Amino acid sequence: MRLCILLIILISLTSCSGPRAVLGLDAPTGRDPKTTETIYLATTRARSDNPGLPYSAERSMTLNFARFEIGIPENHIPGHVEKTGRTPDPSRHFTAREYQQIDQRQQFIAQLNAALATRAPRDRDIFIFVHGYNNNFADSIFRNAQIVHDYKINAVALHYAWPSGGALPLYVFDRDSALVGRAGLAETIEIASRTKANRVILVGHSMGAYVVTEALRDLAVTGRRRSLDRLGGVVLAAPDIDVDVFQSQVRDIEKLPKPFTIIVSRRDRALGISRRLTGGHPRVGSGSDIAMLQQKDIAVIDASDLDGGRHNVFASSQTLMDVVNNNDLMRNLLREDQPPATQTMIGDGASVVEGAASLVIFLPARILGGMANAVAAR
Repeated sequence: MRLCILLIILISLTSCSGPRAVLGLDAPTGRDPKTTETIYLATTRARSDNPGLPYSAERSMTLNFARFEIGIPENHIPGHVEKTGRTPDPSRHFTAREYQQIDQRQQFIAQLNAALATRAPRDRDIFIFVHGYNNNFADSIFRNAQIVHDYKINAVALHYAWPSGGALPLYVFDRDSALVGRAGLAETIEIASRTKANRVILVGHSMGAYVVTEALRDLAVTGRRRSLDRLGGVVLAAPDIDVDVFQSQVRDIEKLPKPFTIIVSRRDRALGISRRLTGGHPRVGSGSDIAMLQQKDIAVIDASDLDGGRHNVFASSQTLMDVVNNNDLMRNLLREDQPPATQTMIGDGASVVEGAASLVIFLPARILGGMANAVAAR
């Protein structure tokens, strides 16, 4: 009875998210989208015979590879994924415009290198996104395309899709699938590290953050640190990870990739439900122990007061997009000549980006210590 009540509450929290996305590969050709984003795919979802959804919720023990062209509709609003549960209209909905299956790992690496070579030398990075709980394949790859488009990420986009069941009652199934998917993500990181990319940036959302930390741990404990060292940054957005489990993972990883950033919110109701479902243990994404994260040289972005502090605020907040896309503001935020403090607020941010003053940045203890030493030496 308690579990049923929690699931009903969870449904009420997510009911505004709209219909389950339809990929649209088998849709009749209509009006062209406003623009397209190229998304490369590595997935432990099993291949499907359904031409409209080539990857199912079934688990694959081997990685599958592909390339997609995802259409962004003319009516796109930043932070949103315009989707439909029926045949999508490319002028109104995200749609898959092209799909190329890639059979071999070496062929996949070659395609990634070819994509990198088309970019200016400073932009030859790979951006890996790992989706969260309750995503079908279309939901997850559309979200990746939305983030790349709205944040103006000038890198080769690589989507890692683990086999989420894509249904609210399947929380436990998804937790198990996250563990099944960690080896595939570790292999994906290895593949990206063997390309000619300057940096590999890794972002995980919600339960996808759990997949990320498990994959990093897998690489560390199996002696594959070379791939870990190639990571040029890791971001965990609203991580659905038990705090104690996270500390155990960090101990095993030993040396975290840098920079390592976590986006938290005390108003994240989805993580509150997750905490109840898992016996009351606090989640990292709820920001219950920011001091512990700072001591582990992790930067924390507290988005509790930013656009409602929702579970997907990292992807939907126009304010956060404006902050990240404002190079001057980001440089000023982390100046080395700032006075030391336990936290940094974007005090003048409201005059540059409306709403930016709602963000609070907790800097790692290592950086704070360096600031304190610099100030003391003056």
